[in-house]
Amino acid sequence: MTDDSTNATRQFAQANWSRRRFLGGGAALSGGLMLGPTLLAGCGGDSKTTASSADQNSGGKTLRISNWPLYMAEGFNAKFEKETGYKVSYKENFQDNEVWFAANKDALAANQDIGADLVIPTNFMTARLINLGWLTKLDHAAIPNMANVRPELIDGAWDPGAVYSMPYFSGFVGMAYNKAETGRKITSVDDLWDPKFKGRVSMFSDMQDGLGMILKSQGIDLTDVTLDQVQAAADLVAEKNQGGQIRRFTGNDFQDDLTSGNVIVAQVYSGDVAQLQEDNPDIEFLVPEGGCSMFVDTMVAPITTHNLKGAEAWMNFVYDRDNYASLTDFVQYIPVLTDMDDALAKVNPELVDNPLVNPSPEMLAKAQEWGPLKEAEEAAMIKAYAEVTGG
Repeated sequence: MTDDSTNATRQFAQANWSRRRFLGGGAALSGGLMLGPTLLAGCGGDSKTTASSADQNSGGKTLRISNWPLYMAEGFNAKFEKETGYKVSYKENFQDNEVWFAANKDALAANQDIGADLVIPTNFMTARLINLGWLTKLDHAAIPNMANVRPELIDGAWDPGAVYSMPYFSGFVGMAYNKAETGRKITSVDDLWDPKFKGRVSMFSDMQDGLGMILKSQGIDLTDVTLDQVQAAADLVAEKNQGGQIRRFTGNDFQDDLTSGNVIVAQVYSGDVAQLQEDNPDIEFLVPEGGCSMFVDTMVAPITTHNLKGAEAWMNFVYDRDNYASLTDFVQYIPVLTDMDDALAKVNPELVDNPLVNPSPEMLAKAQEWGPLKEAEEAAMIKAYAEVTGG
């Protein structure tokens, strides 16, 4: 059990995470997708550069980490320092994937130091950085605890074989409903279209988050999505929206409507629901029968890293199950490690039975990450859905 101040901090962390998740996806069209052919030609493909191994380990025992706010347990880095001899310079200055990319792309393209040896981008951004040649290959021998990682994340579509990245935490883009208002159990995407719920449904305005579960319900593999498939899914949503089924398209601001009862079935980020349930115990979370999408934050070393060995040592430290349990207890998102029950029980027994933190294998099997998308096709997909949502 934890004291009230720790719980309050966790609750704020969950809200902050969800908000930044939406900003990262929603800013794609105005940010990263407008890279332009010059930047892509200059920094991707045959133009990929890497610093020498000597340069990438010139930082000695100082490891500079750039992470999202409120995404680290108190005392974690101090324990790492004590056990490894490294000194951590830790900054919570990764506020948004696209903002970070815009701020650092010129330096990365020029192979200039960005002030961080290890960064925590979301997997869609990781795929982009890999494509541009701006990440360093990892030495798996230096991260033996990666054997504890869920195998499907080691072979994630954004980086098959975890050549350039290691997963940090993950979460579902699922559904939630107010069971007191629906009067029945909700199980699938089809429930979004029940005429009884007309005008009391909300969907995400982000293309991947909004359409991921729609595509999954149609049997489509999210690692190999085509523009035609996205257009068809967007057309379905447009039809339902024009018929008045959807109250509105949201970011993280779905929470107030769902808690108040203005919306009774909504697309949600799994990390929000634990707090919503404290405010309204009638709210239930589900992974739809047809499946849903999932996001993964990753640990990466940019090509400009000054301490690759330190970054790999930190990743290995994270992947110790007891260490990771302390992280999970604070962050309260889905662990990327296998067999966490015993470690979680030692820290906080309630986590073991919390499906939002410790989902069953059956839940995990129904979720899938989007595969990497080419710049032009991603822009076209976002445009197709924006025409439906008004974004």
